[in-house]
Amino acid sequence: MEEKKLDLNSVIGFILIFGILMFMLWKNQPTPEELEAQEKAKQEQVAAEKKAKEKEASFVEAAEDFSATSASDSLKLIALKNKLGAFAYSAANTSNEETLVESDLLALKFSNKGGYLSEVRLKEFVDFKGNPIYLIKDNNASFNINFGTTDSRILNTKDLLFAPTITKNGDVTVVSMKLKVSESKFLEYRYELKEGDYMMNFTIRSQGLSEIINSSQDINLDWNLKTYRHAKSISYENRYTEVVYEYEEGKDNYLGQRELSDDTAEDLTYVAFKQHFFTSVLLSEEPIKTASLESRNLVQDEDIDTVYTKAFTAKMPLQLKGGELSQSMDWYYGPTDYKILNKYDRNLDEIVPLGWGIFGWINRYLFIPFFAFLSGFLPYGIAIIVMTISIKLLMSFVQYKQFLSQAKMKILKPELDAIREKYKDNKMKAQQETLALQTKAGASPMAGCLPALIQLPVFYALFQFFPSAFDLRQKSFLWAEDLSSYDTIAELPFKIPFYGDHVSLFPLLASIAIFFYMRLTTGQQVATQPQQEGMPDMGKMMKYMMYFSPIMMLFFFNNYASGLSLYYFISNLISIGIILVIKNFILDEDKIHAEMQEKKKKPKKESRFQQKMKQMMEEAEKQKQMQQKRK
Repeated sequence: MEEKKLDLNSVIGFILIFGILMFMLWKNQPTPEELEAQEKAKQEQVAAEKKAKEKEASFVEAAEDFSATSASDSLKLIALKNKLGAFAYSAANTSNEETLVESDLLALKFSNKGGYLSEVRLKEFVDFKGNPIYLIKDNNASFNINFGTTDSRILNTKDLLFAPTITKNGDVTVVSMKLKVSESKFLEYRYELKEGDYMMNFTIRSQGLSEIINSSQDINLDWNLKTYRHAKSISYENRYTEVVYEYEEGKDNYLGQRELSDDTAEDLTYVAFKQHFFTSVLLSEEPIKTASLESRNLVQDEDIDTVYTKAFTAKMPLQLKGGELSQSMDWYYGPTDYKILNKYDRNLDEIVPLGWGIFGWINRYLFIPFFAFLSGFLPYGIAIIVMTISIKLLMSFVQYKQFLSQAKMKILKPELDAIREKYKDNKMKAQQETLALQTKAGASPMAGCLPALIQLPVFYALFQFFPSAFDLRQKSFLWAEDLSSYDTIAELPFKIPFYGDHVSLFPLLASIAIFFYMRLTTGQQVATQPQQEGMPDMGKMMKYMMYFSPIMMLFFFNNYASGLSLYYFISNLISIGIILVIKNFILDEDKIHAEMQEKKKKPKKESRFQQKMKQMMEEAEKQKQMQQKRK
């Protein structure tokens, strides 16, 4: 280990720090006037005649605004007034303590210093090690209002002491944190905590501070949070940890997953510091004019960076109304659970990444209700299997159409090859004859592509659904302890790049199933693809894909949720079964061939599209011939 030495820069730094401390001590020592005021305060206390009246350069505080202090505290009070002005009252009369408040869902600690939450614990959940889930703890969060005063000071509420008051009204607990100038003048944070609810009403308001807060300077609200790691794989959890926000009357956006992301939002209505399965949200009933948002990745090496995932920052200006602050807001501290977030009817369901457009609709209106129904009476692993079987059976007609199209193209391949050989020197004519033959026989390559396209929205929606399904969190199935995290059947003594230091069985089974599925379908696809001159060998490409895809699946999903890998395993098993049934019991190639021959005998009316394509080909052929004649 390298020995640490005191270099010249360190010496200079220590000298500068010492000099600054000496200057601050000299600057803050009592002046003769302050010593005289101290003596006067002592005499007035002994005589008990009246309270002291003290004047400052730009602010005069009435004597009744201060409670009596002992003679020994007078010097401290003067120093506080020099530093904080009118807000010295709160500092002198409030101690730096914490207040514990609980509901059936939340355990909260409010800090007198800053008036904000110093601890938020979700009582119903634990992390992957069985420890309580904390969203806020050990100074990982701060909430601050930065403002100027009329006596030329810049203050931060996070550094000032708030006086707590707790009242109970039925199942509602009200926590009032007041930063006081006097008993009747203050800045208040008011929290209303309800039983059975993760949402708290939150109000920022001031009273009697219009002559103290400098309205010509910006008043900025800063909210910062470093998100704790709660899952077994910090990299996987970090992939779903991000800032989500709503702006301009219902639009939503997110900052993304870059190392450092930032953005500015106009008319902000909420900002969510979203973790994978837990979320902290600040909502405003009245849109905030503008907000600066930032996300910074804290996981550079998952073996070293094991505590935090990302650091989030939101900066928002607050507006004065009649010289006072008045902002109605809400806090949400709870699960990133679609069912819970959606019930608030404030667009919070957008925090759950269900996919955009049609993918999100499929998840919201089909998969989420269907899975909730199944998991209501089935174990979660069985519910995934039943849901997968149902979807695959529903989509089996698509696979049938796809396989039928491939079978037709396979039957036509000898004739198509003959056309290409006959017109090998005239590609345009070969295309015309190929199109005409396919039209007469009722076979087209597009007929096989369209069914595959129909399946894509379903596959992508499910890819978004399983990692976002809060209900799968810490639910076990077979050897998987947690369907929302990877399963482990073996720990490796070393780490394989892009794979990890463990072996997950569900991705392994899914990869094997993909291999056999592709082996079944690759031969059929190669048989329908004619080899064209100058083009890559399709057979070789398909074989490469047959081996490459399962390997990619194995590496990509080894750290993904085992519930998603279980879905892919069952899905591919069912696809293999459907193909075998279609191939061996449903499709009869001889019968299909006979039907195609009958179709070729009948005159086939061309569609407008086919007529247009034929016309374009003929015109292109004429132009080509004219160019050849000119040459």
